[in-house]
Amino acid sequence: MDPLDFLNPEQLLLFFHCHKTELSCMQNPLTFLSQLKDYNLIPDDRYQKVRRMKSKDNVQKSLYEILDWLERERSEHITLFWTCVFKETIINLYPTLRLLRNSLMDGSFPFNTQLPEKLEKEETDDRKRKKLSEEEEEQVKSTKKKRNLRSRSACDDEELQPGPSSQLTPASPLKKGEQSDFWNWPLYKSQLPVTCGLQKGSLSRDRLAKGEKCILCEKQWFTPTEFEKLAGKSSSKNWKLSIRCSGTPLGKLIKEGHLESGSYKGKHKKTKRSLFPSDDVVTVSEGEEEEDDENEDDEVDLENQEDQASSSGEGNCTDEDGETEEHSERRPEGSKTVFKVTCGGVAGTLHQKRFGSGTCGKSIRTETRWLSPVEFVKEASSLPDASWKKDIEVDGRPLSVLIEAKILRIHSLLCSCRLCSPDHIDLENQKNDDECYVCKSEEAAELVVCDHCPRAFHQRCHLPQVDDATLRDSSLWMCTFCVFQTNHKCRYSDKMEMKSAMLRNISQHMLECQYLLLFLYSADEEQNFALDPNLYLENYSTVIQTPMWLGKVVDKLQTKEYQTVAEFVSDIQLIFSNCASYNHANVEFLAVGDRLKELFNGEFKKVFNICEQ
Repeated sequence: MDPLDFLNPEQLLLFFHCHKTELSCMQNPLTFLSQLKDYNLIPDDRYQKVRRMKSKDNVQKSLYEILDWLERERSEHITLFWTCVFKETIINLYPTLRLLRNSLMDGSFPFNTQLPEKLEKEETDDRKRKKLSEEEEEQVKSTKKKRNLRSRSACDDEELQPGPSSQLTPASPLKKGEQSDFWNWPLYKSQLPVTCGLQKGSLSRDRLAKGEKCILCEKQWFTPTEFEKLAGKSSSKNWKLSIRCSGTPLGKLIKEGHLESGSYKGKHKKTKRSLFPSDDVVTVSEGEEEEDDENEDDEVDLENQEDQASSSGEGNCTDEDGETEEHSERRPEGSKTVFKVTCGGVAGTLHQKRFGSGTCGKSIRTETRWLSPVEFVKEASSLPDASWKKDIEVDGRPLSVLIEAKILRIHSLLCSCRLCSPDHIDLENQKNDDECYVCKSEEAAELVVCDHCPRAFHQRCHLPQVDDATLRDSSLWMCTFCVFQTNHKCRYSDKMEMKSAMLRNISQHMLECQYLLLFLYSADEEQNFALDPNLYLENYSTVIQTPMWLGKVVDKLQTKEYQTVAEFVSDIQLIFSNCASYNHANVEFLAVGDRLKELFNGEFKKVFNICEQ
């Protein structure tokens, strides 16, 4: 006698609801899930996700999520569910299923039981506070895997602001016929993404209205004039024209009432000793201040210059003033926060905010890890009398030059900051990057750190995206870069021809494609190719008929729209060809696209071990 013959769907659904937890505790549930997949009760991607998991806790949690989803979305097929899992071959593997079937056979399950009403929210503030305290405790325990954004500098009290990359993402797509005004979007109520030449930053509306340093760039605050100089546009002498939001000058936004601007002070210039004595670099010192003249003539000049800039050509969208490359690269040395350093044959980057002294603060990032200056010298040289101030070089000069110029400050022996007196959590954090390896942002979101390299990622930036279950898992986590590098040699021991690689099914090479996308995102430091160009480039659709960007390639890869590797590569190459077509008159940006294209082509050949023709 089949118990399903005399039970209606409502009773079977109640029985299912009360036994989801028991079902999720079954050992080795892959056969159970395979049966559900074969009957089209669960999607293939959910099945594959569980199949790849190694942690028993993760499998159990994911199985419960699948059953919960099935109850919500497929409740009309509840009879089919019990029919397929009560097959003799299946219940022989899972004692839990046999016990459940027996409880239906002997009528021991009380179908007349009235369950309490389901609660979606907590009932009291006390319970809510209790939950928050538990979450805080859990967060402290899992600092290795899941970290809140740390302060920008151990000795810097500057307030934190979201990074520019987080602000370039629109809150919602534009509807048909809706005007694309960045400055009116709710997302940009407090801050706006701005550009000056090739330099990008984030403009604080409140700071601009107060006449304060209002543009965040390279983790420092600048006045509009200072930001203009940082971008190599000091010859413009009109920040209201040279600094733009979505291609529109700030002066126009101020004039139309979209922005409020306070009174900014001008500063006298005087020559200051440069970083290296042989360099003839003029920097701005903190001199006396004088009022800036802002009258109606400026508005007339703004309109005239804007007309001239707009007539220079539709493709030249970033360098409106026609500045030379030499101008754009002249910036105050003191504004730099990251320096390329070498010691012998070892290279790295020194980060000013992490520097405490020779032994305090792991401030030098190599390809594989973070090191203090003393550790960096030891890795590069075995000399017993090596001196980190003398042997570490920046631009061919000893590191002591930065200390003498007060660009690097050695902390006191009695300093109690996080660099000089770190606890165990700070020591762990010093081993990993402070910003996302992909989007280069330190926005206030949790970073997931790899347990095999210094890289850190936002959950949404990593490929594949890191789910919450992975964060809760206590086992070691390896990023896609490390997974690829670990498996590359065994996957491609023999040389391959380009044509053969292109014709391969992409489902078998998902790891390689994810790695290549992350590689491109990381190489595109300014995130020029990450978003839809139509969002921030005027008249782009009139020049480019088939837009393509990295974010769209990611979406297509995740939704399995590519069948072969060639289709994936074709979309990547389309990004570069679109860049060349739109920026044919913009030599600087054209070079950026060509550089990224060359990097991709070279890395693709390495990834698939392509033989040279």
